Amino acid sequence: MTQPRPDEDENLKNVSSRKLLQKFLERHNAERDVFHDLQPFKVKEILLVANLYDAYSIEGEGRFADHILGEYYQLSLTSLPRVSGVSSEEEAFNRLKARHYDMIIIMIGLHKENPMLLCKKIKDKYPYMPTFLLLNKPEDVEFVRKQKAAGIPFDDYFVWTGESKVFFAMVKLLEDKVNVDNDTRKGLTRVILIVEDSPEYYSSYLPMLYTLVLEQTRNLIADVSTDELYKVLRLRARPKILLASNWEDAITLYNKYKENLLCVISDIRFPKNGELYDTAGFELISQIKKEIPNLPTVLQSSDPENARYAFTLKSSFINKNSQSLLQDLKSFINYYLGFGHFVYRDNTGKQIAVAKSMREFEAYLETVPEDSLAYHAMKNHFSLWLMARGEVKIAKIINPLKVSDFPTLKDLREFLLKIIRKRRSEINKGRVVNFEESVVNDETNVVSLAPGSLGGKGRGLAFINTLIYSFELGRLLPGINIKAPVTAILGTDEFDMFMERNHLWNKVKEEENDFSLLQQLFLEGSLSYTLEKELRIFLKHTEKPLAVRSSSLFEDSVSQPFSGVYGTYILPNNNSDPEVRLRQLSEAIKLVFCSIYSRNARTYFEAINFKIDKEKMAVVLQEVVGHRYEDVFYPHISGTAQSYNFYPVAHMTPQDGFAVVAVGLGHYVVEGEKAFRFSPAYPSLDIISQNDLYRNSQVFFYAVDLKKKDLNLLEGENAGLISLDISNAERHETLSHSASVLNTDNDTIIPGLDTSGPRVINFADILKYNYIPLASTIRTILDVVTEATGNPSEIEFAVDLNKDSNGNASFYLLQIKPLIGTGAGYNIEPENINFDDLILKSNKSMGNGIIDNISDIVYLAPELFSNLKTDQMADEIESMNDEILKEGRRYVLIGPGRWGTKDKFIGIPVVWSQISNAKVIVEISLPDFHVDASLGSHFFHNVISMNVGYFSINLAIQDGTVNWEKLKQQNIIKKGKFFSHIRFEKPLLIRMDGKEGIAVITMNR
Repeated sequence: MTQPRPDEDENLKNVSSRKLLQKFLERHNAERDVFHDLQPFKVKEILLVANLYDAYSIEGEGRFADHILGEYYQLSLTSLPRVSGVSSEEEAFNRLKARHYDMIIIMIGLHKENPMLLCKKIKDKYPYMPTFLLLNKPEDVEFVRKQKAAGIPFDDYFVWTGESKVFFAMVKLLEDKVNVDNDTRKGLTRVILIVEDSPEYYSSYLPMLYTLVLEQTRNLIADVSTDELYKVLRLRARPKILLASNWEDAITLYNKYKENLLCVISDIRFPKNGELYDTAGFELISQIKKEIPNLPTVLQSSDPENARYAFTLKSSFINKNSQSLLQDLKSFINYYLGFGHFVYRDNTGKQIAVAKSMREFEAYLETVPEDSLAYHAMKNHFSLWLMARGEVKIAKIINPLKVSDFPTLKDLREFLLKIIRKRRSEINKGRVVNFEESVVNDETNVVSLAPGSLGGKGRGLAFINTLIYSFELGRLLPGINIKAPVTAILGTDEFDMFMERNHLWNKVKEEENDFSLLQQLFLEGSLSYTLEKELRIFLKHTEKPLAVRSSSLFEDSVSQPFSGVYGTYILPNNNSDPEVRLRQLSEAIKLVFCSIYSRNARTYFEAINFKIDKEKMAVVLQEVVGHRYEDVFYPHISGTAQSYNFYPVAHMTPQDGFAVVAVGLGHYVVEGEKAFRFSPAYPSLDIISQNDLYRNSQVFFYAVDLKKKDLNLLEGENAGLISLDISNAERHETLSHSASVLNTDNDTIIPGLDTSGPRVINFADILKYNYIPLASTIRTILDVVTEATGNPSEIEFAVDLNKDSNGNASFYLLQIKPLIGTGAGYNIEPENINFDDLILKSNKSMGNGIIDNISDIVYLAPELFSNLKTDQMADEIESMNDEILKEGRRYVLIGPGRWGTKDKFIGIPVVWSQISNAKVIVEISLPDFHVDASLGSHFFHNVISMNVGYFSINLAIQDGTVNWEKLKQQNIIKKGKFFSHIRFEKPLLIRMDGKEGIAVITMNR
C-alpha cells in the first residue's frame, strides 16, 4: 500500500485559474489572429466582455472557424474579425486604452446590473464606439428596455438563443449599417429592410436570413466559369440587411435607400410615435407599395388571421411560428452573390472535378492528372483557394514556391498532401472537427456527425476537449492522465431534418398525452442518408459500449441548465451483425430526439415558463470508459464533483466543494444511490461515523450487460444495463483500491481486502494513501472549470485505475455543468427571527433571498411515514402537484427521507416532474430515519438550476426545527393518505441566507 502524503497537492499552490484561462483564451485565438492582418475591411477588432466560458461558447464551441463564422469566410474572406475576450472591467479598459476596437459586445448573464454599469462607463468615455449587448436570457429584455429608457447608452441588443450564428449576425448587421451608404452609392449593393421590434425574434431570425442569403449566393456563383479571384471580389457586393425597430426608423431607411431596395420584410405590430401600433406594418407596406408597386414585400405575424389583409396589399405573409419559415423566405432572396468551389481543370481549362470542401479538395488532389496539378500550381490557384478557406498557414507555405522548385510533379503532389494532412492534424487537436473516417476514433478531438448547434452538453464536452488537448490541462496534474473518451456529436440540424422529413411537428402536438405512441412514431422515422452512412463508419471503428446522450440547446448550458430531463441510453454495441448495431444506435438517437416531448420534459418546461417548441436536440455519442469483465463492462470508478458544498462539516468551507464516487457506471451516482462522499480539499477526513459509513456503503453497482445482443430500448434507459452485487467487482479484482473491511471485533475499518469481514466501499487507498492523486485532480479541474464558466460548477468523470507504462492511471472528464443559484447576498440575523410565527428553520439550506408569494404547503407528517410505502407516496404527491399546477400556484414541500432517490427505502422516489411546482423542498431526517441529502444527482442539479429552495433538517440531532402543530392548524385544501395540502391566509415569508446556509419560514402577519 502506498504511503500517505499531505492532502494539499503542491500543484494547487501554483495554479492561478484566471491567468491560466486567460492564457488559454489567448492561445486559443493565436492561430486565428493571422487572418486579421490580411486586409483592413469592415469590423476587424471586437472586444467581447464576458466570463471566460461565455466567451468560449460564443466563439463557437471549439471551432470558431468552421461553425460560427463559417459563412463569414465565404462572405468576406480577408476580413475575419479578431475577438479579444476579457472578463472584468479592469481588463476591458486596459484593452481599450491599448488598442482601437470596432465593436464591443457585452454579455448580460446572471448579474445584470454590473454589465449595464460597465456599458455606461464605456460609452461615457468612448461615445462613438459601437456597443452591443448580448443577453443570456430572454426574460432580461424588459430589464434592458428599462435601462435604455433610463438613459443607459448602447447601440443595439440581441438575445443568446443557443445558436452561435447570432454573433455573426451582430457583426454583419453593424457592418451593413456602416457600409450601406458607400456600397449603394457605387451601385453594387441592394438592401433588404427588416422591420422588427422583438430582440428575441430578430436574434434568431437575422442569423437565419444571413445564412439564407449566403446559401443562395453560393448557388449562383457555383456555375460561374471564371477564376477564384473574381469570385472573391464579387462576394463583397452581397445584399445589405438593415434593421428598424419602429415606424420612424423604417420610414427613414426606406426613403434613403428606396432606389436600392431588394425587398422589405416587416412585422405588423411595432412602435409608432412611441406607442405600440397594431397595424403599423400594414400602413408601412401600403405606403411603400404606392411608390414601388412591384417591390417584393413580406408581412410577418404570429396571428395567421393577418394573412388576409397582407394579401390585399399584394404582399406575401409569413407566420412567425411556421415550421417552414426558412423555406418561405427563400422566394424573396432574388439577388445572389456567393463563393464557389475549387474546380480542377486540365491544361486546356476543361473541368475535371469540383471540390466542395477541404476534404474533397484533398481527395481530388491525390488523383487528378499531373497536367492539372501543373496548371493550377502555375496560376497560384491552390494558395488562393486555401487562403480563402482560412488555411493561411498552408497558403503561405505554398505561395512562394514554384513548380520548378520540385524535381517532379509527383514530388509536388506529395508535398501538397503532406502539408495539408499535417495542418489538419494540428487544427483538429482538441477541437470539434467535421466527420471523416480518419478522425472518428481519435479521442483528441470531437467529431461532428451533423451540422447545427452542439447543445448545452455538447458545448461543454467540446470545451472539455479543448481544455485537455489544446490547453494541455494534464500539465497541471502530474501522476495521472487527463483524458476524454472518444466522442461524436450530432448537431441540432439533424433533429430539425428528422422532424420535417418524418412529418412529426404536428404529431408531437396531436399526441401530446401519449408518449409511448410518440416513441413508436419516432422509431418508425428515418434518419438522413448522410448520417446513416457516417454512423456505419463510426461503428466500424469502435467496439466499446456506447453512451447515447441528449444535448439540447438548454441542457447543461450556463444560462438555462437542465439536467437529467432527457434520455440517455447505453448500448453494449457488440452484436456480430453491423446492421443490428446500426439499428440499435439509430433507435437510441431517435428516442433521445423524442425525449423532448416526454411528460417529464413538458412539465419541466411549464415549471420554468419556457416554450418547448424553442427547444432543439443534439445528440452526443461517447465510448463508455472501462473494461470487460466476464459478460459485463464498467469503469473502476465513476463520480461527480461540485465546486460548491452546501453542507460543509467540521472546518470545511462551501468553496472546498465535494465529490461523490462509486464503483461501476456513473448511473449509480447521478440517480442518487448510496455513493461515497468526500471533500477534495480534505480527502482523508471521514465526513460520517464508521458505523454510518458501513450502513450507507455501496452494495451493488451498474455495468453494461454484454449478454444483451438484442435490445428493446422502449424498456427504458436501463435497457442495456445490469445491476450486480458488489461481490462481483471483488471477483473481477476491481475493488483492490476502492474497498476496505469492517473489523467487527473493534468496529474499525481497515483499508484493502487483505482480511475477511464485511466490505465497505470508501476508496481509502486512493483518498487516504494517494494510490492515485484523485482528490487533487478533482480540485484542480473544478477550480479551472469554475473560473472558466464564471459559476460554481459540477463535473462528471470516470477513472481507469490500470496504469500505463509511465505508472499513471487515467482520469476521464465526461461532462461539465454550471450550478446556478449559489449567490449569497441576503443575510438572516437571529435576532430578527420571530419564533412565535416560525414554521420551520434549517441550518443547512440552499438558496438565497426572500420569497413572499407562496401560501401553500404540502407536507407528510412524521407519524405517517413508512419506507415500505414510498411508491404510494410518490403517486400521491404527483397528483397533488398536478392539481396545484393547474391552479398556477407554487408550494413548499416537506417530507422525510431523500427526495428524488431511486432507492425507495431511503426516501420518496419521485422524478422531477412529479414535484415540479414546488418552490421550496424540505428534506427531513427523522430520529429513526437518517439519510444524506440528494447531492450529486440529476435531481439535485435541477433544484439548483431552477433556483428552488432546498432545506435539510435533521431532527435526529435537533439540527433545525419544524412546527408540526402550526401546520396542522391551517386550512386543509386536500388531505390524502399520506400528504396534507394546506393553505395559509396570507403568503408565507421565506428567507434564505445563501452565505450561511440558514433558512427560515415564518407566518406573515
